[in-house]
Amino acid sequence: MNESDSLNLAHLHAVRLIAETGSVSRAAAALFRAQSAVTRAVQETESALGERLFDRKPSGMLPTAVCRAVLRRSERVFGELEEIARWSRARRAPRHAAAEAGLPAYLLNTRRLQLFVTLARHKHMPSAARALGITQPAVSSAVKILESGAGMPLFHRNPRGLLLTSEGETFLLHARRALNELRHVSDDVAALRGHIQGSVTVGALPLGRTVILPEAIAHVIRQYPGVRVVTDESAYESLVGGLRAGDVDFILGALRPYDAESGLENEKLMTEELVVLARRGHPLETQHDLTVKQLTQVQWILPRRQSPARGLFESMFKRLKIKPPTPTVETADLAVIRGLLLRTDMLAVTSAQQLHYERQSGEIVALDAPTRQTSRDIGLTLRAGGAPSPAARVLIDAIRIAIGDVARTTRIIRR
Repeated sequence: MNESDSLNLAHLHAVRLIAETGSVSRAAAALFRAQSAVTRAVQETESALGERLFDRKPSGMLPTAVCRAVLRRSERVFGELEEIARWSRARRAPRHAAAEAGLPAYLLNTRRLQLFVTLARHKHMPSAARALGITQPAVSSAVKILESGAGMPLFHRNPRGLLLTSEGETFLLHARRALNELRHVSDDVAALRGHIQGSVTVGALPLGRTVILPEAIAHVIRQYPGVRVVTDESAYESLVGGLRAGDVDFILGALRPYDAESGLENEKLMTEELVVLARRGHPLETQHDLTVKQLTQVQWILPRRQSPARGLFESMFKRLKIKPPTPTVETADLAVIRGLLLRTDMLAVTSAQQLHYERQSGEIVALDAPTRQTSRDIGLTLRAGGAPSPAARVLIDAIRIAIGDVARTTRIIRR
């Protein structure tokens, strides 16, 4: 489900109230709307999903299995919107915030929230309008309604465009989460029919990109052709921001230290040591038990300073009170590393997987170098308390399976 066919939040809210009260009339009274309008909301939601949501009984409206699945995801959608409502009330009138309840109408408009998120991304009203195929006044009107409802400015206006206020950043986080949960509703319904579909965005860190992720994706798309996978190769900090907002479903790669306050959780899948790589025919290829001191006498291609791999590499030397070598080239780009290894006598230190296919073909070899105590945990990073979509779940399962195949061909230790 994309932005153009997202479910109507107001209609979904009506479905939620009918399920809670068991009656269209009671839901209509709670919403201060006509029963016919609430009935129409149910019908349009059923039409959008292609499934019946309620069994109409003399005792009331009974949710179907499909409706219960919709409601489970909807609780996450409305939980984010309710968080916006509580936060904005507390900002405006802290003494009276607890007395107010319910979801304000200004938040129950899917398109309006999409406009806000698009404008926050483009930071320029004409650009956002063009991206959405609407007029600039329509974007301006949506922002005014949201700012009026929230009771605070969400953007700073300046000649160069629009920048989110600190309040706007908070609003944006919850709006993005709500919209991302909303797009999974139809996928949850399809999964009940045994059909896995939808888009998965994977934060692909270097240690998972060469072997594990391609193998897992190939498995999933063979079995579930309705799944589309998007990989995001941004820096870790950027991926974490996307993960918190729901734009990224999970991150695969080297795990960072666990922090219970981060709102994230790690699942360790394997542990891997670094390897020292060289071209086939390198002068050191046939030497056994290379010493750390010998490794100071060559030219190196190393990861950038401050990277975890660089720290592990330098620790090999520091433990023996030897100054770590100064790199000739600093890069994380595998194409550059591969090209330099094949054309020079430089050495590189990387994950065993990262040049897996070149090692398999014999173009590049791993030297018998002392890389003990350079192990890193590799696995999944997810949002704590999150509920992955059906498509994300099957890809995560495929990654777990792929780990076994990788373990047989590289220097790793299974979890």
